[in-house]
Amino acid sequence: MRIKYIYQQIISHISILVVAFLVLSILFTHYVETLVYTNKADELTEYGENIVHDLERSRNGGEQVLDEYNHVLSGRNIQYMIFDESRRIVYPTGGRILLKDEEWNKIRSGQTVTVKQERNRFEQAVTFVLLPYFQHGSFIGGILLTSPISGSREMISQINQYLWYAVLAALIVSIILSWVLSKVHVNRIKRLQEATSLVSAGDYSIKLPSSNFDEIGELAEDFNEMVQKLHESNEEIESLENRRRQFMADVSHELRTPLTTINGVIQGLKNNMIPDEEKEKSISLVSKETNRLIRLVNENLDYEKIRSNQVKLIKTEIELVEVLEIIKDQLELLAEKKQNQIRVDVEENVMIYADYDRIIQILINITKNSIQFTQNGIITLRGLAGYEETIIEIEDTGIGIDPEDVENIWRRFYKADLSRTTNPYGEFGLGLSIVKKLVQLHDGEINVFSEKGKGTKFIIRFPKNHLKK
Repeated sequence: MRIKYIYQQIISHISILVVAFLVLSILFTHYVETLVYTNKADELTEYGENIVHDLERSRNGGEQVLDEYNHVLSGRNIQYMIFDESRRIVYPTGGRILLKDEEWNKIRSGQTVTVKQERNRFEQAVTFVLLPYFQHGSFIGGILLTSPISGSREMISQINQYLWYAVLAALIVSIILSWVLSKVHVNRIKRLQEATSLVSAGDYSIKLPSSNFDEIGELAEDFNEMVQKLHESNEEIESLENRRRQFMADVSHELRTPLTTINGVIQGLKNNMIPDEEKEKSISLVSKETNRLIRLVNENLDYEKIRSNQVKLIKTEIELVEVLEIIKDQLELLAEKKQNQIRVDVEENVMIYADYDRIIQILINITKNSIQFTQNGIITLRGLAGYEETIIEIEDTGIGIDPEDVENIWRRFYKADLSRTTNPYGEFGLGLSIVKKLVQLHDGEINVFSEKGKGTKFIIRFPKNHLKK
């Protein structure tokens, strides 16, 4: 059986309130009843003590005193009688008083006996008090005062009636408040339910009002954080899917060109369509395109190893000027083909803490990139010591990069020059993406600053060896 949450809330609230009211009512009724009977017993005891005291002070036998008390007490529906040491009633009538031996022994020993409810020994149910009466230290009898409990019962009934009125009124108010509060909580939960349905349908723009007031508010806050993360994850998935499509398109393009060339040359050689004097040139072209394919595959494998942190770095202290001079020597011929100069500017005794092979790979990639986009210019390799870091700057006077392209140069297969067919440099667009991953593996950072037509500057920061003493 399905019961709505709002009814569960109301039933639970009302059940708790009803049980609480019943317990409180029983306790209060018992307390009021005890209080009424106790007050009645105290009243009878006080009257009895006053009678005994006045009898002791009376000089004419006390008959007048007893008559006056009888007149006063009868108006309050209280009867009393005096009995002697043989249990014979001496006022107001004759006969013997009916007392239990236990009660008789108590008053003889000077104790007061109080019975709040007695239903058997008298004509009606009463509250009675027995007080001893001593004269010159000798027990000569006692006083019995009785009051019907009917009056007390009526008072208790009236109090209970008002109590039930109060309980009923409180119960009605509680039901209304319970309904309102349950409705508020259920509405908040329904908003969560509706928002969850929207999220499951793919809507990640939903946002719920949250607070730290209670657990539902905190749940709404956690829900908003979850939706935000789902939204970010979804965007990342879409971005990765777009990049995957772009990657496939780029790889297909990069592979198609050399494969088409190789296939064309092979078909030409196979069908004797290439003159003998051109065969050597054609074979050389096939060799170059084959090497190009090998480099593409190797760069992709290298990139995947770096991206998945499968590359193990062996860091050592290396003299920076030595590294930069090696880069200059290796790329100087390439730079001269574009009428460029490579300059090295390093502070004295600057050391870099890095993997030798990978730092060479990083600097060659960036320097090649600078050479490719610089004509009749200068490429400066600069090294300096910073605070707890070593800084390398590679600056060129080339064509620069458009501002919208600066952040994209780290993407795999991205090329600032979108004309692939006319760009003879940076063949596969993997160099800078590999560079950034390698710098991050060194716990370093790399930034690029460029202005169209005014050149580009790469700044690489490597932390120093903190284990070095």
